[in-house]
Amino acid sequence: MADKGEDEVMDSSHDRRDHEVESGWVRVCAAVDLTPGEAAVAPTLPPIAVFNVDGELLSTDDTCTHAESSLAEGFIEGDTVECEMHFAKFCIRTGAALTRPAVIPLKTYPVRVSDGQVYVSTIPLGEDKGQD
Repeated sequence: MADKGEDEVMDSSHDRRDHEVESGWVRVCAAVDLTPGEAAVAPTLPPIAVFNVDGELLSTDDTCTHAESSLAEGFIEGDTVECEMHFAKFCIRTGAALTRPAVIPLKTYPVRVSDGQVYVSTIPLGEDKGQD
């Protein structure tokens, strides 16, 4: 009996996050729900935004580097996003800060679609997992 209880605990801990698929990847939304010019936010800390730029899915930090404001709720035009708080603009492709008051770039993240679902990596592009 004790073994069965331990198995149940292990099973529930394995499924503890509905959005987590494998180490470092998080489900964001259904691909059909993320239409061109729209953005969605992954359930991560810190939050990560996924943008549909003319059919291409790109991802950056969701929080403006100048002020604590969600970029997914900002103004998206082409491959730029403008923070709704102080109007700083960022390149969604590279994360570059394009206009003041922001001067610090955003991190960017890999995105993939699998079985109709959008997933984002929690490991920024250009950073490894810290393995030797």
